[in-house]
Amino acid sequence: MLLYVVVEVFEYVAADGRSPYAKWFNGLNAHAAAKVTITVTRMAQGNFSNTKSVGAGVQECRIDFGPGYRIYFGRDATEL
Repeated sequence: MLLYVVVEVFEYVAADGRSPYAKWFNGLNAHAAAKVTITVTRMAQGNFSNTKSVGAGVQECRIDFGPGYRIYFGRDATEL
């Protein structure tokens, strides 16, 4: 039996409407953006194999590609 966990992914948007994630993501080249998109999609499917806690409720997902990319996020049950 295979369990499938769906995790909702939300992008942080500051009160003034800015998104630090969007600013960072939009600056990536196409290959790096694809790697990040794949990683976020896998996390939405419940795959957190490259993540670890860095403290205060923040987790880090490492992407081993190029210079090495990091996605920092918070998790509340099935919401990122």
